[in-house]
Amino acid sequence: MIRDLVWFKSSYSSSSEGDSCIEIATTPVAIHVRDSKVADGPTFNVASAAWTEFVAHASDR
Repeated sequence: MIRDLVWFKSSYSSSSEGDSCIEIATTPVAIHVRDSKVADGPTFNVASAAWTEFVAHASDR
């Protein structure tokens, strides 16, 4: 259940606007994403494989 997820921010989220980032929570089949400023707001999720591809692409930039 989504209420039971453990959310965390990236260690790279330490700018002057540290609360302006996303948080993720992992499960065996999906990565859940939310706005860190709106913890009780909407979320979305992506398949773990898709998240892995995204992170690999983003880290190349």
